[in-house]
Amino acid sequence: MTNHPRPVVPGFDDGTVFRSLFAAYPDALLVVDQQGVIVLANPTALELLGYAANELVGMSVDTLVPDAIRPRHAAYREGYAEHPRTRPMGTQMDLVAKRRDGSEVIVEISLSPLDDHGLPLVVAAIRSVASYPRVRQALQRARYAEHLAQFSRHAVDVADLHLLLEQVPVIAAEALQVETAKVLLLEPSGVEFRIAAGVGLLPEEAIGDCIANEPGSPAGFVAASGESVLMGDYAAESRFTIPSHYLAAGFVCEISVPLADRGRNIGVLSVRSRTAKRFGDEEVRFLESLSSLLATVLQRTQIEEALGHAQRLESVGQLTGGIAHDFNNLLTVISGNLQVLEDSPGCAADEFSQQLIGAAIRATRRGAELTGKLLAFSRRQVLQPTIVDTRALLVSLTDMLRRTLDQRIAITLVADAALCMADAGQLESALLNIAINSRDAMPHGGTLSFSCSIVSSLPADLGIERAAGGSRSERTDYVAIAMSDTGEGMPETVQERAFEPFFTTKEAGRGTGLGLSTVYGFAKQSHGAVKLVSAPGAGTTVTLFLPRADDSDYLDNDDAIDATPGNLPQGLRVLLVEDDVEVRGVLHRFLASMGCEVTACAQAEQALTALMADDRIDLLLTDIALGVGMQGTELASRSHALRPALAVLLMSGFSSELADAPPDWELLAKPCTRLDLERAMVRALSATPPPPLLPIRAA
Repeated sequence: MTNHPRPVVPGFDDGTVFRSLFAAYPDALLVVDQQGVIVLANPTALELLGYAANELVGMSVDTLVPDAIRPRHAAYREGYAEHPRTRPMGTQMDLVAKRRDGSEVIVEISLSPLDDHGLPLVVAAIRSVASYPRVRQALQRARYAEHLAQFSRHAVDVADLHLLLEQVPVIAAEALQVETAKVLLLEPSGVEFRIAAGVGLLPEEAIGDCIANEPGSPAGFVAASGESVLMGDYAAESRFTIPSHYLAAGFVCEISVPLADRGRNIGVLSVRSRTAKRFGDEEVRFLESLSSLLATVLQRTQIEEALGHAQRLESVGQLTGGIAHDFNNLLTVISGNLQVLEDSPGCAADEFSQQLIGAAIRATRRGAELTGKLLAFSRRQVLQPTIVDTRALLVSLTDMLRRTLDQRIAITLVADAALCMADAGQLESALLNIAINSRDAMPHGGTLSFSCSIVSSLPADLGIERAAGGSRSERTDYVAIAMSDTGEGMPETVQERAFEPFFTTKEAGRGTGLGLSTVYGFAKQSHGAVKLVSAPGAGTTVTLFLPRADDSDYLDNDDAIDATPGNLPQGLRVLLVEDDVEVRGVLHRFLASMGCEVTACAQAEQALTALMADDRIDLLLTDIALGVGMQGTELASRSHALRPALAVLLMSGFSSELADAPPDWELLAKPCTRLDLERAMVRALSATPPPPLLPIRAA
């Protein structure tokens, strides 16, 4: 190989050039000796790690490693010293550097030994992952998502609306890193806004002050149009009149988004900054999401106030039934479209999109669970009883509680082998509600004991009101699941009201009072009972009595219909009846993706006409509540009278009409997944059709 002489450059000095390169290099560079001591650090390293000049030199490189992984790093460094070579570090793990202030930064590190040049040193090139534009954007989105989750947690834990309102501008300002944020609520007259909450307010602004609702102002435009406004630079703004005190205070840009309550604009959430063009589409979307969450909290508060005025359990049941129907229709639209989006080509291969969609789907499930809690105490939830291995369920539940409850609480389990007839998911939820109450009753720790046994009858001292109607004489054996704590216990006055909805002894913001009432409702609807024994200072025992499964239950379970997905015949002709256009669209897309031929109708009368005109229809899929006119149960009966071989599947958002549903019809609860729908259709197609319940009227 021919050695070419280096070109001679006037004034060229190797040392000067290399020192300049080391100082100007955009990545952080550390030169480390064989003992792991830093001998050189460039300015980028000082900036990245938060050290002043010369502070890093002489320090051990281990100082820059988080405490938790320092021993592993030392072993890695020793192994590298034995076989040094140029290569990236930590290809199988995320690397984290510890800064001078104790904070951590995710980094990439490449190592280059200098032993080939006669120096017993290693150069570590360090780059912050956050320096990549796409990563920076993802981290920004993640930060916004975390702040939204933070507010969601507040909304669950805090019942006081004023405290939640105060949190909104705090979270907005912190997430967007701006100077000021405020919530304006429109007064009933519509003429003024009231400053309901804010941070960084100017002297001209104060909580409780009213400002005019002027069409030419950003807030007035947003409230009137329902559209968000982004102003990147006040100096270039020609659409609105900017208040003079904003300009005098140095503010230069703003976002204002609407605050809506069931389609009606009731206020504005806005943020301002002194940095020009500080905001973009991501910030607008974040603020809109925060506003939407606040609107949901306002709606929840109104619902809770309405429920609080209900005097009797049946009144509450009727109200929650109506709320559940509308709310579950909304959840059906949201979750259904999310499922379609999740499988779309544009999102299926995008990991970040999948994470966001997954989080949204989980949120819809939580919404459905909340609705279930409201319905449980009024005994209007849809239960799907199956044979439950009670001991196996308790083993799984206690294992989970040991990991999640206060570590000062000891958990014990003594359970006989027992099978009960119950909805497994609702049973687990009921037991969790009891466990949470026990945890709260033992703030300094204690023992939570689970037991399970078979009893021949309900206890004689069990009040008839707490037993399922008629079940005392109809059933002869039960599975008794008892949970005992060593907590504070309850006085008699509290025990008498313990199962009432919304009754709670916890401080404001720490409970809704729905825990034990949902347990009570579940037990009664399951043809069982619940008993509470407690005394001040002696702890509490809650015992749930559920019907024991017998031999006939085994046979029914063994002969259950195979509802494996994919069992639907291709080209199945489905008559879909749903009065909500958005829900109908979601279900239509689900059915089309299964290869079904769909005829969609908004009304029962229209569906009956379609059925008489087409004798090829295989399955009727109808909602129970269809607005004004014929309801889904009547449509199903009339359709079956016309076509005895027609398969029928009823849907319900847990509305009050559920009570009219014949027990033999297959029922699908909303919101549902595509898989839930497919399984229910398989069961409906395999079931023996029941006889018609209603006579056929002349058309």
